[in-house]
Amino acid sequence: MLVNIGPQHPATHGVLRLVVELEGETVKRVIPHIGYLHSGFEKLGEYRHYNQIIPLTDRTDYLAPMANNVAFALAAEALMGIEVTERCRLLRVIACEMSRIISHLVWAGTTGIDLGAFTPFLWMFEERERIYNLQESWTGARLTTSVSRVGGMMADIPEGWEAGLRDFTRTFPKVLNEVDTMFTRNAIWCGRTQGVGVMSAEDAINYSLSGPMLRASGVDYDVRKDRPYLGYDEFDFDVPIGEHGDIYDRYRVRLEEMYQSVRILDQALDRLKPGPINVSDPRVILPPKSKAMSDMEAMIFHFKQVMEGVKPPSGEVYLGVENPKGELGYYLVSDGTAKPVRWRIRPPSFLNLAALPRLCEGALLSDVIAINASVDIVMGEIDR
Repeated sequence: MLVNIGPQHPATHGVLRLVVELEGETVKRVIPHIGYLHSGFEKLGEYRHYNQIIPLTDRTDYLAPMANNVAFALAAEALMGIEVTERCRLLRVIACEMSRIISHLVWAGTTGIDLGAFTPFLWMFEERERIYNLQESWTGARLTTSVSRVGGMMADIPEGWEAGLRDFTRTFPKVLNEVDTMFTRNAIWCGRTQGVGVMSAEDAINYSLSGPMLRASGVDYDVRKDRPYLGYDEFDFDVPIGEHGDIYDRYRVRLEEMYQSVRILDQALDRLKPGPINVSDPRVILPPKSKAMSDMEAMIFHFKQVMEGVKPPSGEVYLGVENPKGELGYYLVSDGTAKPVRWRIRPPSFLNLAALPRLCEGALLSDVIAINASVDIVMGEIDR
């Protein structure tokens, strides 16, 4: 018997349908049907300046927009050989870890609903609102942040902002402890997640999984540790690893990652000192408006920046970062003009979703919803 499932998950809102082939209640085969966003992000990027591409990265994973913005800026800077300032580096670390918490909160809350637990969803979204308030006061937007620029940041954090984040890192672990108490030893939660949707370490590697999906299967790989960027190797934090590769281990890994993000945020705030957020090269960053209004050379650079954009040298680069859903990679090819010849994304959700049919084989029909939720996909990364 064939059964149509979906669109069901909140993150898929109409663009993912699963065709499930059943024998009784046992799943024989799952075929994901994707491709209805018609976004064309990668092609749009070939017609835009490098800084004009950053708003597109907001939309690919709209649950972690600041991390996406930072990743693209890092790729463009690698192409140009730019080293950002110390304050910019720390602000980007803060942006990435805030994004990780936001994304995992949405995952934990919506997965709880998928399995019949509504109250933790309210706890998670209340905490997410606190992060969104900080994000909004920094970038002016709750969702489409566009916070980074090639060579720096769109804006510095406002005065007193650090105190708000300190308050969050102080109180947030208490909420995580409540979720831990609610779920980790809950008989229903354990029964619905332990031994369900299992992926071995060997299969996880063969499917090119990354992030919590890979680490839950026992593979110790985290881009922040194994190919450090933004000085992550200077931070003290642990990489949670699972043992069984089931839904329960994916939950435990993501829950522990939020504790570790809090540790990183505290360390980044400790190191944050006053200083410039942008490189001083006027060929890369717009000169201050006051200088552009009073200095002829600065005004010319301002004009050329706005009209022509940043121009990396000819070449190509691939740069991957550890985003909430796994390794997000940007591949850029430059011919020396202000627009990339090719912009290609390695989205973690696309590769993680490819493993869904394998995860569902032999499971019960009622487990498909839980397995799908455990993959934690966002469709902007899949239909690009």
